Amino acid sequence: MNQLRTLGLVIEEGLDGYAAVFVPGGQPPVVDLIQEPEAGEILRHFHQHLKPTALLCHGPIALVSAMPHAQEFRAALIAGDENKAKEWAKGWQYAGYKMTIFSASEEKWVENDSLHAKMYFNMPYALDTAGGEVINGSVDFEPHVIVDRELITGQNPRSDHPIAAKLVEALADGRRSAAKVR
Repeated sequence: MNQLRTLGLVIEEGLDGYAAVFVPGGQPPVVDLIQEPEAGEILRHFHQHLKPTALLCHGPIALVSAMPHAQEFRAALIAGDENKAKEWAKGWQYAGYKMTIFSASEEKWVENDSLHAKMYFNMPYALDTAGGEVINGSVDFEPHVIVDRELITGQNPRSDHPIAAKLVEALADGRRSAAKVR
């Protein structure tokens, strides 16, 4: 933890040396990562190379950063302009992918009982608007993980162990596939 690197430095050093990417939850994905061009570059690289991409809780909203117009998409969401948001989302790499994210009902509980503040926009709605197929679990705050191709998403903090297991499994599968090619 004492040798932290910026996203720019990680990109500069080369992404090919990384086997997977993991994005945790919390507010940074909603506020910053969603519109961070360097996060988008990293996610596009992992998508293009079909490397495991795992995102937990609020983390899946960072997938928006892979859009060419992520900042405009986010602004349209905040403005409540669904049509404009859909226009900005055209060509999104993750359109059609099944995924999960912290549900609207879980968020409502956190907004009211913990943060005492409202989110900028509804995250499941945002990913649906972008073209993702958001599937949330039937019971709030219970573990729920979805794997679709290289994308591994976990709905909430209690999905931490299951998403870690799926990521380890994907990494092991990748090693087995690489060994077969040689």
